[in-house]
Amino acid sequence: MSALKPFLQAKRIEVGCDEAGRGCLAGPVTAAAVIIPKGVTIKGLNDSKQLTASNREALRFEIEEKCYWSVQFVGPEKIDEINILNASILAMHLSLADLNQAFEHILVDGNRFKAFQQIPHTTVIKGDGIYQSIAAASILAKTHRDDLMAQLDQDFPQYAWGKNKGYPTQAHRQAIAQYGACIHHRKSFTLLPSQLQLF
Repeated sequence: MSALKPFLQAKRIEVGCDEAGRGCLAGPVTAAAVIIPKGVTIKGLNDSKQLTASNREALRFEIEEKCYWSVQFVGPEKIDEINILNASILAMHLSLADLNQAFEHILVDGNRFKAFQQIPHTTVIKGDGIYQSIAAASILAKTHRDDLMAQLDQDFPQYAWGKNKGYPTQAHRQAIAQYGACIHHRKSFTLLPSQLQLF
């Protein structure tokens, strides 16, 4: 059994939401929404950051087999247009709208959210380590985003996204300094420290 709580409101159909990639310099922000049906058990659920890559993949397969779920991406252009917080919430709204199962309550990881279709919601700081549905959403958001960054890495190998997934590692920043930014970089982010120039 998972050590996490199955739900906050047991009498309602509850959906968990989380995102991945907010702190990245490149690629989309990715959100997932997951409803774990009553009576379904998924062992080992946890915050995706606390799991190994192989555990995440195994859990991803089980979540996708047993649950109602959706994963949606909001790309760099939209992030630059509306800012990363709004883009994260938009990705969550898109994933909620895409679910093929009705729900009555939304559990959201973090402390910021905008109402979705007048459905009650609760924000939970570090909720991916507390509630099963948010943990499941965190796993899907991360694994789907990692897969996408690995695909983009094939076209832009100089940035090593297969390894850094677009996060601001030293190697990633050095590559931006050497090669400049590309279409997948978030221009509204500080891509390089102020002492370096973008070419």
